Amino acid sequence: MKKLKKPKVWILATVVALTAALAGCSGNSNGEGGSAKPSPTNTAKAGEKDNAGESEDAPWVFGSEPLEFTAYTHYGWQDFPEKMEDVPLWKYLKENKQVNIKSIQAKGNHAQLMSTMMASGDLPELIYGDRYNPDIERLIDNGKIVALDPYLDKYPNLKKWLDPQLMDLLRSKDGKLYKFPNWYTNKSTNTAGYVVNKKIYNELGQPPLQTMDDLYAYLGKVKEKYGDEVVPFEPDRTVDGQGIGVLYTGFAEGNNYKSLSSDVQGVIKDNKLTSLFMDPSFRESQKFVSKLYREKLISQDMFTQDRGKVLEKLMTGRVAVYAGSGPTTYASQAHNELIKTDPEAGYFMIKPIHKAGLDQSKIHPGGYDRLGWNITTITTEAKDPEKIFAFLDWLTGPEGMTIQFFGPEGGNWKGFDENEQPIFTDQYDPAQVTEIQALNDRVMIVGNTSYIDPAKMKYENAKPPEEQNWSARYQSTITWPSANDITALNNKLNPEPDSELGDIRQKILDLITQVLAESATASSDEKVDQILDKAQADAESYGYNKLLDWRTEQWLANKKTLGME
Repeated sequence: MKKLKKPKVWILATVVALTAALAGCSGNSNGEGGSAKPSPTNTAKAGEKDNAGESEDAPWVFGSEPLEFTAYTHYGWQDFPEKMEDVPLWKYLKENKQVNIKSIQAKGNHAQLMSTMMASGDLPELIYGDRYNPDIERLIDNGKIVALDPYLDKYPNLKKWLDPQLMDLLRSKDGKLYKFPNWYTNKSTNTAGYVVNKKIYNELGQPPLQTMDDLYAYLGKVKEKYGDEVVPFEPDRTVDGQGIGVLYTGFAEGNNYKSLSSDVQGVIKDNKLTSLFMDPSFRESQKFVSKLYREKLISQDMFTQDRGKVLEKLMTGRVAVYAGSGPTTYASQAHNELIKTDPEAGYFMIKPIHKAGLDQSKIHPGGYDRLGWNITTITTEAKDPEKIFAFLDWLTGPEGMTIQFFGPEGGNWKGFDENEQPIFTDQYDPAQVTEIQALNDRVMIVGNTSYIDPAKMKYENAKPPEEQNWSARYQSTITWPSANDITALNNKLNPEPDSELGDIRQKILDLITQVLAESATASSDEKVDQILDKAQADAESYGYNKLLDWRTEQWLANKKTLGME
C-alpha cells in the first residue's frame, strides 16, 4: 500500500508493488527442454481477415495502427511520466506499438484538478487510482466511465487470469464492470515488512531483532554510535500509515495493517468491526511510536517528507531499519546501488517483529487482496474505448507483463515456453532487470501478479539465494509467507460519498489522520491515552458506530461472495 491501500505501495499490491513491489513456480532458467514460441498475442496483420472472414466485430489488433489517448493518475504523490521516453515501457510502446500517451500532470494538486475536470466535463480518457476512490465512484454513478463487459470475451487476458469470483466482487452496484484491476492474484503478494541496513547491523554485532524490545534496544545503539548521521527507524510516509502501521501489527496476533486505512477504520473483534481508538494494541503501538519520536529514534519528519526524500536516505545508507507497506521497491534499488562500491553494504529483510510472548506466525505486517489495489478506468471522453481496453488487456497478458518486467523480447528473454512463461537467454542481466522494474513501477497499471510472480521465480529459483534478485528473494522467503488474505476486508467497505455514511467516513478519516500525527508525536504515554479518549468521543458524536456496523455487514457479504464463510 503506497497509501493505506499498497504501496504499497504502500502497493501494489505489488507491484507494488509494487513492481516487484508488488511482485513461485519451478522452471529452467535457460529455457532448456521447451521450444521457443512466438509472443502469445494476436499476431494478425492490420486489416487482415481470417479464412472465415472476420466481421467488423473482430478484435482490434493492438499495435496495428496508432493509438493516442490522455491519461491521468489520481494520486497526490505521483504523476504519470511527462514524456514517454522517461520510462522503458512507454518508450517501447511509442517506438514499437504506435502508442502516444499524453499525460495530464496534477503536480500534487490531484484533488483540485479532479474537481475542475469533473465540473467542466473535460476528463482524461484513462484514469488510474484507488479502487474505491469517491471521485471515481461519482464518475461511475454519473455515467462518465465506460463499462468493460462488452470487451471481456473479445480480448481474452483479463477474463483468463482474473478469478470470476473476484470479478463479481469488483462489479459496481448495477452489476457492470467498470474497473480494470491492478496486481490481481491467486496467492500472497504482500511486500510489507522490515528492511535492515546490513553494514550497520554487522558493525553493531548482529544483535537479535525479533521483538519490540529488541528493536527498541537496537535503535538506541544506532543512535548512540551514529548520532544524527543515520535515521534509526525510517517509517516512510507516516501520513499514509506506512511504517507505524507495520509496527501496529506486531502488538497483537491477527492485527491488520488495513485497520488504519480509510476503507476500514476499525478492528475485527468477535466477527465484527470495532473502534480503532479503543483497541488496546493500537494504543500500545502508538505509545511505542511516540517514545521513539521523543527519543529521536524515528524519522522526525515522518509526517511531512515525500517519498523522494525516503529514497535518498536509503540510497546513501543513512537508514538503519526501514518499514512500510511496500519497502522492497526502494530497498532493492538502494541495495544494488550500495553494493556497487561496498560488497558488505546493502539491505536485507527480517521476519515480522512482534511483542514478546506473541506467536510470530500470527503476526502479519501486511495483507494481500486478491484483487490487488489500484484500478484503471476508461472514461466516456475516450475516442475509442475499445482500443484502450485492447491495450490494457495486452498489457496484463503474457507479452505485456514480460516486457514490463524484463524489457523487450530478444534481450533478457526470447519466446515463451509451453506454460506461456518467458524463456530467458544467456544474456539475462539481473542488474538491468532490476532497473527496468524500478523505472517501470509507476506505469504498471494493470499488473497481473498471477502471471508475473511465477515468471520471475522461474529464473530466480534456479540460482542460489545469494545470487537471486533482491526483491524476489525476500518476497518469496519473508513478505509473501507473512501475509494474510484481506480480500473480504478490502472491498466495498466505503459508502456512497455523498450519503450520511459517506460524510461519517470522511469525518473519521480526517480524525484518524489527525490522531495518528498527534499520538505519534505525543509528549508522554498519558498524553497518548488522552488523545485517543477524545478521539473516541468525537468519533461517537460523528456516528462512528453506525459506520462500523454497516461495514461489518459489507465485510460479511464479501466473505459470502468469496465462499469464505
